[in-house]
Parts: sequence; C-alpha cells; structure tokens
Amino acid sequence: MSRSGFQKLGVHSAAMSSLFRVFVVALLPVPLMAAGIALTKPEDVGLSTERLGRIHALVEGHIAAKDLSGAVTVVARRGKVVHFEAHGLADIDARKPMQTSALYRMASMTKPLTAVSILMLMEEGKLLLSDPVSKYVEEFRDPKVAAWRLPNDPSGPGATLVPAAREITLKDLLTHTSGLANGLNGPAGDFVRRANLPTGGSLDERVRRLATLPLNFQPGSQWEYSPGTGFDTLGRIIELQSGMNLAQFFKARIFDPLAMKDSFFDIPESRRGDLVVAYVKNEKSLVAAPPSPALSNTAGQYYSGAGGMTSTAQDYLQFCQMLLNGGQLNGTRLLSRKSVELMTSDAIPGLDLRNYTNANNANGREQILQGYGFGLGVRIRRNNGENGWLGTPGDYGWAGALGTYFWIDPKEQLVAMILMQTPIRPLRMEFPNAVYQAFID
Repeated sequence: MSRSGFQKLGVHSAAMSSLFRVFVVALLPVPLMAAGIALTKPEDVGLSTERLGRIHALVEGHIAAKDLSGAVTVVARRGKVVHFEAHGLADIDARKPMQTSALYRMASMTKPLTAVSILMLMEEGKLLLSDPVSKYVEEFRDPKVAAWRLPNDPSGPGATLVPAAREITLKDLLTHTSGLANGLNGPAGDFVRRANLPTGGSLDERVRRLATLPLNFQPGSQWEYSPGTGFDTLGRIIELQSGMNLAQFFKARIFDPLAMKDSFFDIPESRRGDLVVAYVKNEKSLVAAPPSPALSNTAGQYYSGAGGMTSTAQDYLQFCQMLLNGGQLNGTRLLSRKSVELMTSDAIPGLDLRNYTNANNANGREQILQGYGFGLGVRIRRNNGENGWLGTPGDYGWAGALGTYFWIDPKEQLVAMILMQTPIRPLRMEFPNAVYQAFID
C-alpha cells in the first residue's frame, strides 16, 4: 500500500513510516486494487485469507438463490482494508455487473451522520441533548400521548389523549425513545391516519405537522424505532442551528472534510447510471421494488436526516473509520474522542431492542436485537449471549431499509459492511459470522 493509501485510512507519522518500510522490505507482490484502495494481506492484521474467502461463497449463494441481485462487501481492520468485493449485478435487466464504486441508497444508514451533525453543533455550544425539541420547533410544546381505552370504557374502543409527563428532548429523538408515531400502528396510529399527511413539501412544513400529532407512549419510557419522524426532526434542527439546509451541512461539514466525493442527497445527472437498482424478492424471483419513502427523491426542499443519503462503500468506510479513530481522519477532526464515546455508549439502560421488528421470526431468519442497547443513532451490543451471532460487546452500527448494513468494533479495530438494495435480513447475521470466523489472532 502506498503512503497515500495509509493516509486515506488515518494512519500517520512514525506509525505510517514504520508500516511503509515493512511493506517495502517484505517485497510483497503488487497489491490487489479495488476502487482505488490497496488491499492488505489479511494475515497482517490477524485474519485468514482462506477463511475470509467464505464471504464470497456466502453472498454468491444468496445471489444464486435469487435473494438479491448483487452486493458490495468490505472488511477493514487496524486501518487496513483486507476485503473489498463486488458481487453479482447492479441491474438485472441490463445485465450490468456490480462495481465496488456503485452508488447505494443508504436509507437509515443516513441516521449516524445526522447524529454526528447534532454532536458537532453540541460541541459548538449551539444545543444540548437535554434541550426540549420545542425550543427549536414550537409546535412540539405540551405534547399529548395516545393511550388505549380500557375494554369497559363507556367511550368505546380506541384511544384517548392524556398529557405527556414531560416534553420530548433531542436525546429522545437520537435514541428512538420519543414516542413519535411512525405509521399507523400503536395507540396514535388512528390519529396519524386521520391527519393524512401529504408526501413531499418542505422539511420545515412536514416536521411542524408531525409535531401536532399525539405520541405512542410517554417520552423516555419505551424504545420504538423511528424510521422517519425522529431523525427528520433532528435534520430540521440542524438546519435551524447551522443556517444551512441538511444537504449543504453534510457536504460542508462531513463529505468534503472526509473526502466523501461520491456521497449525495441530490445525485448528479452524470452519476445516476451508477445507482444500483432496488429489488424485492417474491416467491420465485426478484422484481423491481415498488415506490417507497426509501426510494423517493427528496431533493430540493426536503432533505431527510432519517434516510436521504446516497453513497458508496468506499465513502461510507471513510465515515466509519473516522468514528473508529475517535472522531478524526487524515488529521481532520470532526468530533472529539469524548463525543464519539458519548455517541457509542448505551443510552437506554432498562430498555432494549427486542421489539425492533414485528415480523414473524418462527423460521429464525429475522435479525434478533435482544442483548442490544442504543446510543445516539447506532445500536450498541451489550453482550454476546442473547442474540446468537458473532460480535463483541461494545460494537455498534445500523442498517438501511433497502439492505445496507454496517458495524464498527472498537475492541477489534474492525469496520465491516455489506451494501445491498434488497432487504435480506439473514445476511445481517450471516455476514458478521463470516467476518469474525476469519479471525486467527
């Protein structure tokens, strides 16, 4: 690997020089290249080349079963990329091979960037995580909570409204404990249905409308994943406190400093052909995904802090490496080490993520998040016993609705991700197993 290759992953000064000399003296063959990244021999960082090859067999098996069209997989340890592979097709109809430089709709893998943005503003003294959301969006003041009526209530079935015990805070939004309704489920579902919120419009308008709806539970009392509402509200607060729209903020404060040149809210016309086609699996094959918020183009007025980002594996690796490095990459610091520690600490003691999905898990193919807590925008592994796939207490990460998934393991100095545009959830367990089984140190 060249000196510049080390620098791209945040390795500096004496350590960089020492590592560079090792490569020169060892007279290794010309390293494999993937999208401009030089690959390090896995054994140099405690992984087996042979066993790491099982990732290829795993993903190709799913492609052969028509579970997904293709994927990109990445493994980096101790600041060195040891696996970076494109699998299958980016477009089935066009028979277009997947490239490691392919663009993916990251969906909810946008959320960690929104969390980092909030922490940047916190470090600048522009907000506190304990601030009530109503300090920034007036309509959130004095929220109401929807509660199911008892069966013998003379008013009949349904829900009634009671005052919230306290207001929603920024921390509640970051940890999915705000109670904000995200769809038609829960006691607030009927109120959401009757509100008939329009799609599109400005982020400001949508957040203000959401703020008038009742909550599903008292703030801080439960954990319920918020696919859109909570982090879209955080996105609006970033806009208000920075004086930029969210796309401008991400570009100026995250994308440009980290050299994430292929990350966008508004995809340039010249890059639209690099966007991977999204599919869903039916009983026999893959079909184009139907319209959904994850597929919509929110460009212009509405930049979604919950899921509007498009990126590549190499770019997102830069973001992950920054977090693993304690907030800096290549000498550019986005956050202090202490802010990263706050972001990646369990913030919901007494609660867990066992209700992350209500899908039927009778066949054991759904990801189990028992044994996990939640930090600020990322899930946090509490132990190795409850969930049933390999990992390390303290590892953290998240996923996107269209199939993207990443995690960072500070103890093992590991970053890994699999990017797909078909939500095959067993791979969220199988891929970590394939990575960790390759450890030999």
